[in-house]
Amino acid sequence: MGLKIGVPSKGRLMDKTFDWFGARGVTMRQSGADREYAGVVEGIGGVDLVLLSASEVPRELAAGRIHLGVTGSDLVQDKLADWAGQVQALAPLGFGQADLILAVPLAWIDVDTLDDLDAAAAAFRATHGHRLRIATKYHRLVRDFLTVRGVADYQLVDSQGATEGTVKNATAEAIADITSSGETLRANHLKALSDGLVHRSEAVLYAARAAAWTGGEKQTLQVLAGLVGVTLPDGT
Repeated sequence: MGLKIGVPSKGRLMDKTFDWFGARGVTMRQSGADREYAGVVEGIGGVDLVLLSASEVPRELAAGRIHLGVTGSDLVQDKLADWAGQVQALAPLGFGQADLILAVPLAWIDVDTLDDLDAAAAAFRATHGHRLRIATKYHRLVRDFLTVRGVADYQLVDSQGATEGTVKNATAEAIADITSSGETLRANHLKALSDGLVHRSEAVLYAARAAAWTGGEKQTLQVLAGLVGVTLPDGT
C-alpha cells in the first residue's frame, strides 16, 4: 500500500493541482482514457493517485481512506462538522479562489446588509406566513454564519442545480453561492450583500488525521513534503 493522495478528477482544479505538483518535481497524470479515474505519479515512489470528485475528497479524508487530499476549503468546512479535528491544512495552493456570498434580488433596493436582510426576512414572514427561503448547497457554512450574526426568520432550501436561477424560478427569495467574478449574479439580476461574505475559499492540500500512517508511508510523506515544501502533519 502506498501513500494515497486524492485529487479532483476533472476540470480546472485537476489541471491546476497537476501543475502545482509538477512545478515541484512530482508529475501527476491520468492513465488511460479521459473518462478513466485512474492516475499515475512520477518523480517519487510509493505514492498512489486517487482521482475523485472535489466533493468526495472531504469524505475520504475524514474516513482515513486517503492520506492527503486537494479540494476547496469551502467543501471541507461545509461537509465536515469537526473539520479541524478530522483534517489538517498543510498548504493553500494559490488557485481555485472563490467567495461564498449571500445575494438578494437587485430590486430589493433597501436590502444591502445582513441587518437589512434580517428585517426583510421578518417582514416577509409577517406578510406571507412562511420564512424567507435562501437557496444554497452550503448549508452548514451559511447556517453558522447567519446564526453568529443574529439573522432569523429564514429557511435554507437545497439547490441541486444552478443556484443563481432559483430566485428567477421562484423557488427561493435569496441565495448563498460561490462566485468568482460576480458576472453570473448580475446576469440573474442579483447583488451580493455588502457584509455577506460567508467564506473565502481556495484549493488546499489537506492531511487526514484518521489515516493509518505506517513506517513506509511516513517515509514517503517526508520525501514528498520536502519536494513540495510543506510542513509534515501532526503525529507523523
